[in-house]
Amino acid sequence: MKENQTIIVLDSKLTNPNIIARVWNELLAQIKEIQNSCVIDASNITEINSFGIALIYKIKKELKERNLSLEIKNLKPEFETLLHHFSDFELEEIKKVGEFTNVETFGKEFEQNLISLIHLIEYLGEIAISFFSLFTFPKQIRWKEVIKISEITGAGALPIIALIGFLLGLITSFQSAIPMQRFGAEIFVANLVSLSLFRELGPLMTAIIMAGRSGSSFAAEIGTMKVNEELDALTTMGLNPVSFLILPRLLAAMFVSPLLTIFFNLFGLIGSAIVILSFGYPLVTFINQATKSVRFIDMFGGLFKSIVFGFLISMIGCLSGLQTKEGASAVGESTTRSVVAGIIVIAATDGIFAVIFYLLGI
Repeated sequence: MKENQTIIVLDSKLTNPNIIARVWNELLAQIKEIQNSCVIDASNITEINSFGIALIYKIKKELKERNLSLEIKNLKPEFETLLHHFSDFELEEIKKVGEFTNVETFGKEFEQNLISLIHLIEYLGEIAISFFSLFTFPKQIRWKEVIKISEITGAGALPIIALIGFLLGLITSFQSAIPMQRFGAEIFVANLVSLSLFRELGPLMTAIIMAGRSGSSFAAEIGTMKVNEELDALTTMGLNPVSFLILPRLLAAMFVSPLLTIFFNLFGLIGSAIVILSFGYPLVTFINQATKSVRFIDMFGGLFKSIVFGFLISMIGCLSGLQTKEGASAVGESTTRSVVAGIIVIAATDGIFAVIFYLLGI
C-alpha cells in the first residue's frame, strides 16, 4: 500500500439508516480534509442496502469532484452492481428522508397518489385504444411475440401448476374425508373438491401463481427497459410502448390463464381421486360424483374468471414496470409491488365475482 493513501474501513452491516445518518456528516467532513488518493476497504461488508450504497456513492462523488482517485477493494460483486446502477436521483431521494414534517409528508404522499391515479387513468386509456386497434388493425399486432410470451408464461408454468394442483386436491380431499367418514359420507368429497376447484380454487390459485411468476417477470422486464432508457428509445422511434410491449403480454396472459386453470383442475381431480380410491371406492364412482356436481356454468364461470385474472395480472405487472424509478433497487421494488398488488386485486376481484354470481343465481 502506498504511504500517501488514506484507507477507510467500512463496517460489516451498512443497513441501519439511523447509524448511517449519524456517521454521514462526520465521515464526509473527514473526506473533505483528504488531500491524496483514497482506498475503501469493503472486505468486512456482509449486508448493505440503499443507505449504505448511498454513503459509498457520496464518498466517491466527493473525491471525484476534487479530482482525487478512489479505489474500492474487496466489494462483493452483487454490491458492486448496486453501486454501479446508483444515481444522483436516488441519492437525493435518500437525503430527503427525515427532512419533512408529518404534514409535509402527508401532502407529498397525497400528491404522489394523485399523480399515480392520473397515470393509471392514462394507462387504462392507452390499453383500451390498443385493444381497439386489435380489431381494426390486427396485422399490426406482434403475434409472434404473443406466441413466444405465451410459451414462456404457459408451458414454463405448467410443472408448478400441476404440482400445486395435485397437492391441493390431495390435501383438501384427505382433510375433508376424515371428518365425513364418521357419517359414511366420504364419497361426497368428490362433489366438494370438484365444485371447489372449478368455481373458486382453480382460477384463484392459478392466478396467484401467475402473479408471482409471470406478473413479476413482466414488471422486471419492462422495469429494466425503463432503467436502461430503452422505453425512451422506442418513443423516439415513434413506437408506442403500450402497443409494442404491453399488449402482447396482455394477450398472452389472457390466452394461457384459462389453459393453466384447466390443467390445475385436472391435476387437482387426480389428487382427489387418489384419496377416494384409498377409501375403497372405484374410480368410476368418483367420476360419476364429480360429473354430477359440476355444471357447465360452473366450469365456464371459472374459465371466465381466469381470463379476467390473467388480464389484471399482466396489466398490473406491466404498470409496475412502467412506474419503475431510477436507482439500483428500483427494479426489485417494482417487482415486489407487482406481486403484492396483483394478489390483492385478484382477491378483491374474486370477491366481486362471488357477489355477482350469487345475484345472478349461478
